[in-house]
Amino acid sequence: MLKLNINKKIYELDIDPDTPLLWALRDVIGLVGTKYGCGVAQCGACVVHLNGEAVRSCVTKVSRAAGQQVVTIEGLSENNDHPLQKAWLELDVSQCGYCQAGQIMSAAVLLRENKNPTDKDIDNAMEGNICRCGTYLRIHKAIHLAAEMQRKGSK
Repeated sequence: MLKLNINKKIYELDIDPDTPLLWALRDVIGLVGTKYGCGVAQCGACVVHLNGEAVRSCVTKVSRAAGQQVVTIEGLSENNDHPLQKAWLELDVSQCGYCQAGQIMSAAVLLRENKNPTDKDIDNAMEGNICRCGTYLRIHKAIHLAAEMQRKGSK
């Protein structure tokens, strides 16, 4: 039995410890905001936070998350009011939307660590988060807008 803290809620799972965290989140717990993309940590669609670090849940064993704090896109904010979520909506970033949860989760770590990122900082932080629709320019603008919202005191 593994005890997981996901989005501040405790789950006890009877699951193979080698199961990827992604499948525990999606198939066992039912949190489907985190997406399966490539399955080999190359696309970033499955990014979640593990103790504040952006990790690829498709290659992270669920046993690594035991006793740790996991945050998924569903837990990033209570009312979808994180500045990144607001900026994403304001700038209509999503096209197909498939990669966007992973994009936002990676960007959230960046903005927590760097309140005023440059384009280069964003490129570095978002490297490996692939968008097949090519919304990279809107993603950049949304990250800058979210940073501005944070600096101005938006939640």
